[in-house]
Amino acid sequence: MSGPGRPSAGTPAFSTRGPILVVGTGLLGTSLALALTAAGIEVHLSDTSPTSLALARDMGAGSARTGDDAEPRIVVVATPPDVAASVVLRELDRHPGAVVTDVASVKDRVAAEVRARGGDVRRYVGSHPMAGRERSGAAAADSDLFAGRPWVIVGEGSDPAAELVVRNLAVDVGATPVRMTAAEHDAAVAAVSHIPQLLSSLLAARLEPLPEAALALAGQGLRDATRIAASDPRLWAAIVVGNAGPVTELLRAVRTDLDALIEGISAAAPPPGSPDSAPGGAGAIAPGAVGAVTDVMSRGNAGRARIPGKHGGAPRRYAEVQVLVPDSAGELGRLFSDVGEAGVNIEDFSLEHSAGQRAGLAMLSVRPSSAQDLQEALDARGWRVVSG
Repeated sequence: MSGPGRPSAGTPAFSTRGPILVVGTGLLGTSLALALTAAGIEVHLSDTSPTSLALARDMGAGSARTGDDAEPRIVVVATPPDVAASVVLRELDRHPGAVVTDVASVKDRVAAEVRARGGDVRRYVGSHPMAGRERSGAAAADSDLFAGRPWVIVGEGSDPAAELVVRNLAVDVGATPVRMTAAEHDAAVAAVSHIPQLLSSLLAARLEPLPEAALALAGQGLRDATRIAASDPRLWAAIVVGNAGPVTELLRAVRTDLDALIEGISAAAPPPGSPDSAPGGAGAIAPGAVGAVTDVMSRGNAGRARIPGKHGGAPRRYAEVQVLVPDSAGELGRLFSDVGEAGVNIEDFSLEHSAGQRAGLAMLSVRPSSAQDLQEALDARGWRVVSG
């Protein structure tokens, strides 16, 4: 199947024209360059790290920029947010005929600095592709990274023609442009990206002193909640500090919720040495304890339900069919093949492993009307379908 950077016969031609200069060969910069070069667009690369630049070049992301190269039509600044504004200003000055965009995850501070230091805001369009992964650097780059992902366009003060150039760039690599102000963007990403990262890291930090016997009990829930805790600390320090206002406001709100939860639960903890603290001890549950837990869980349910479904809009409710999959080559492929032969579409999928087990639990989300038929079809093909 053709990815966004690999147009096939019958697909619309790219609107974006080269040369394009990508400054910064980390995950986003290299992924974008890979998508563009795969479409035959001329891409030049620049980075303060010769090693990172060489890796991106050797991966096929483009050629290292030299003084003999033609002037770029577009400059994409893919540096960390703490230096993005300075690089944007430098590139605006160096390339007076180019549209310059940055893909930093903080927009208000970058745009304010560009304006304050006299940058040509007509040719500058702030943007941010909402795409990434817990691994960073050129080695983690993927030409399909932006496929199906939102790409925020912040065109405050920009020439409409310059904004259109960046919108076309986003569309050409498979993303969906979303126009927002810088302040709207920063408030939104604080809630949907920055706070989740910090809370995941806080949770994972509590695992460090645990004994191995406790960690061996970890299930998929803990893995899901701590997956992004493997992210680059230096990059995220720059991101969070750059968006300090919205992040601090949300952290204070989380602290308020935590304080209420702690107060409610602690009332149910029997004092050390009391009869209820002994094994088998049972006393009346303190007032407020159950309510505190129920409140935060219920509000969590309501918030989780607002996350859009896979095609956008309101999320659909799916039935989950659970199947034990032997941990051996080809078994997962065989499961997918059998589901396809049953005429059922998998709407979502996850695979849970328990430590020391020779099988994984595949969770297939399907339309409720298909669940019973799928269970019967898989059972007939020898799969062990787990109830409930």
